[in-house]
Amino acid sequence: MKKLKQIIAQTKEIAAANSTGFNDLVWQLICYSPKMQVRLQQEQLLNEAEHFSLTVSDDYFAKKELTFNGFKWGSGKHKILITHGWGSKAADFSDIITTLREIDDVAVIAFDAPGNGSSEAELSNLLLFILAVEAIIKTYGKPDVLIGHSLGAMANVMAIKEMGIAPSLLVSLTPLVRLKENFEASMNAAGVQQPAQDEFLESFEELFDYPASYYNLNRQYLFDAEPNHWLAYDHADLVAPYPYLREFLNAHPSIKSKHYEGTGHERVLKSPEMIGDLVKEVKIALGKEVF
Repeated sequence: MKKLKQIIAQTKEIAAANSTGFNDLVWQLICYSPKMQVRLQQEQLLNEAEHFSLTVSDDYFAKKELTFNGFKWGSGKHKILITHGWGSKAADFSDIITTLREIDDVAVIAFDAPGNGSSEAELSNLLLFILAVEAIIKTYGKPDVLIGHSLGAMANVMAIKEMGIAPSLLVSLTPLVRLKENFEASMNAAGVQQPAQDEFLESFEELFDYPASYYNLNRQYLFDAEPNHWLAYDHADLVAPYPYLREFLNAHPSIKSKHYEGTGHERVLKSPEMIGDLVKEVKIALGKEVF
């Protein structure tokens, strides 16, 4: 977090004096994921897991194979895969993981995406999240339940679309809907003026061959009735604004959604009400008895 604060402060200082010419710094602002220390309770949970490491190829930033770390609890036949959001890590799902482990005959898998948590890389991006999801699925098989938060929810949608698979239950917690608008919000908060924003977005398209607007759930979500999709959100979410989500939900009425007031973008992961509902949906999808 200290480094991110330094990047933001430096960006604000330069942005106040220049309209363009600091694109490398803007890339750091957008693609550096803050690392938060693991708390004691989270550390204890990780110690109870089977640890594994896999690799993905970063063709854009590091230009090499990157190792990322994963964690697996249990060895049941029903696989539950969890994908965290930006600036997050597997351990941030500790409350959810602890509760899911109580379900009979499950294996819960979570990971730190490259450049996040304990995993390798200085900078990260959505494609590295997607590649990590795909690597885990190729190693452990198709998950019965796929859970994602924020950017992780978008990564899950794109991963299963590219792999041509459908879990029994797809769960999206305060999903990010529009990546470009998220970039713009970060740049606006740091005082980056429009010419410099345009410069960054042009360089993004040049690097990835697609404009940032391509990474939009309205464009990427090509499913209908399958998979069974359950979504949790808060009207007051400032990171993934509800008007964007409302447009997405209106376009896909088969998605079952619920509003959790006061949870915002991050606190939803610790909401007892949300976790209770999530476990119920998981049990139904796995054919477990629900009381």
